[in-house]
Amino acid sequence: MRKFIAGLAVVLGLSGFTAPCFAAKVIQVKGSDTLINVAQRLSEVYMEKNPGKMIAVTGGGSGTGVAALINNGCDIANASRSIKDTEVAQAVANGVDVKRVVVAIDALSVIVNEGNNIKELTLEEIAKIYRGEIKNWKDVGGEDVPVTLYGRQPNSGTYDFMKENVLKAEYSGKMNQMNGNAQIVEAVKQDKGGIGYVGLGYLKEATGIAVVKVASKAGGTYIDPLNTPDVKSGKYPITRALNQYVNGSPKGDVLDFIRFELSDEGQKIVEEEGFMPLNEEYRSLNSWITGA
Repeated sequence: MRKFIAGLAVVLGLSGFTAPCFAAKVIQVKGSDTLINVAQRLSEVYMEKNPGKMIAVTGGGSGTGVAALINNGCDIANASRSIKDTEVAQAVANGVDVKRVVVAIDALSVIVNEGNNIKELTLEEIAKIYRGEIKNWKDVGGEDVPVTLYGRQPNSGTYDFMKENVLKAEYSGKMNQMNGNAQIVEAVKQDKGGIGYVGLGYLKEATGIAVVKVASKAGGTYIDPLNTPDVKSGKYPITRALNQYVNGSPKGDVLDFIRFELSDEGQKIVEEEGFMPLNEEYRSLNSWITGA
């Protein structure tokens, strides 16, 4: 089914088809690579439960999804970051009323090669590594092995989230920019000096890598992103909401699909795909669309 959805999206793209949000017969979901697998799974189950309904899910990064929404090229934009003020201004100029829905919670996870003896880092150490200030693992207590940086490309919401919330500065120019989470996992798996960052859902079946425990500051407690209670409570310091943006108050099939995503069944699928279900804070934020 996932191959069918992807194939459908390719056919639409090759034909030059752009579905305006108000006229789409197929629900168009575009954007975040972090969200693509869980969004595809949610759409598969929804279509199985609702024969005749069609959803096409494509990636390209959060920036791609938001741009498509602003230009009436999709119904739902997946984004692993908050929408930017400049994007909101562009949307307003285009007559698009951007509204936010949170569909999952992610513990953005730092990974290293399984042969690396460093399994704990502070936020500041991670920032220094990605800013290029720490270039060798021996500088944080590891072996004398050069650090190889793997990250996302600039149109990625995860790229922006790390830059704004962890680095608080520009990335090192030596960072290898990868097209997606899966590519980062594979690169780190094959590189003893490698370090990367990926969404929690991409750790579900990953081998050859180790997940780093992170402390907010030196002397603080190192928190494991795989520890569900610590992520839900906000103790893990790189926790974020995974968002979907829509134009105004959705109706019809789009509204029905989003409500399915937020339902108990939908949130169970979110968990099965390796992410965290919504807590009360985000359920309350979504009340404008769920009616709860």
